Amino acid sequence: MTTSHKSALLRLLEERGYIHQLTDAEGLDALAVRQIVPGYIGFDPTAPSLHVGSLVQIMMLRRLQQAGHKPIVVMGGGTGKIGDPSFKDEARKLMTDEVIAGNIASIKRVFERFLTFGDGPTDAIMVDNAEWLDTLEYIPFLREIGQHFSINRMLSFDSVKLRLDREQSLSFLEFNYMILQGYDFLELARRVDCRLQMGGSDQWGNIVNGIELTRRVAGEQVFGLTTPLITTADGGKMGKTAKGAVWLNADLLPAYDYWQFWRNTQDADVGRFLKLFTDVPLDEIARLEALEGAEINAAKIALANAATALAHGEEAARDAAETARRTFEEGAAGGDLPTLRVDGGSIPIIQALTVLGFAASNGEARRKIGEGAVRLNDLAISDPAFEIVLEDVPVKISLGKKRHGILTR
Repeated sequence: MTTSHKSALLRLLEERGYIHQLTDAEGLDALAVRQIVPGYIGFDPTAPSLHVGSLVQIMMLRRLQQAGHKPIVVMGGGTGKIGDPSFKDEARKLMTDEVIAGNIASIKRVFERFLTFGDGPTDAIMVDNAEWLDTLEYIPFLREIGQHFSINRMLSFDSVKLRLDREQSLSFLEFNYMILQGYDFLELARRVDCRLQMGGSDQWGNIVNGIELTRRVAGEQVFGLTTPLITTADGGKMGKTAKGAVWLNADLLPAYDYWQFWRNTQDADVGRFLKLFTDVPLDEIARLEALEGAEINAAKIALANAATALAHGEEAARDAAETARRTFEEGAAGGDLPTLRVDGGSIPIIQALTVLGFAASNGEARRKIGEGAVRLNDLAISDPAFEIVLEDVPVKISLGKKRHGILTR
């Protein structure tokens, strides 16, 4: 891909497919040539772990550091007490201070695998916006900050309009979220000379608010950049599977299951996901995504190995790959596991269980699924109507700990 950008930062982000919107491409490009750019992304601690849906943002911070700039991880200890209403159907459940603190402590471990933290000029830092948001006084905040926000404009943002158009309640508490996020950018510009906020495309309005607030209050020029919405080739949301969220913390999702998630990537997504979620060089990615037929499986294994190594370490990635190799290659080829060839590429899970002899009837198959005893690629299936879809990848089906089979096309 050719690019007109002069800075290593924007060239890297464009070549790997991260750029959707930029507030001032030329201005940010020139700044990134002249100096180290501190840039941030905020993460609200709504659970003990982030999931794959947040991974593109984590990788953006990694790219920022790889290009010689300074990543700032902002934990939303303050904003998390409200919850981002952007494109949500209803208000988030309010969390206690203790739950928020526990979630932040758990989430922190993930970032240490992707970023280098320290005191150097390009070392990453982590801050908690509760540090400044918790101490705000209401009337002074309204006088200094509130005057710069137009209600008319805030109502025009897609994230707000969606809720209002559906006649779903949007509380005043949630409505304040975008003001507080804008204030985060101002506070970070003051404290650590932050010049860039990045985020998903759903954060565009919030980012623009922060840029304008920082310009009006502090007289500083700052920049915003958003990524495209990451979907799978079939239009599904990245990181959402029939089996639930793909967590980044190993205590919520074992490394093997994480590896399998990437191994099961659709053919059409392999090249794009290698660019976004791994450090595999672009020329090697070009070679891998050009593979066709059964050979594309080599690219999927490369993706799974590289993505798992980043999140869980090289040893965990090797162990996961070896476990998969033994299960699928030795098991299927050696005849150690019963194999069912599926015509048409899909089969209801109940039918698969009965044909393999794992259940004597459809009713027994449903009961086993309801008991949580049935797993696909070691991930539990709870829906008796689940349809198993096979591409070129064999699927392991298990009943309990001792009965396993292989489904192939």
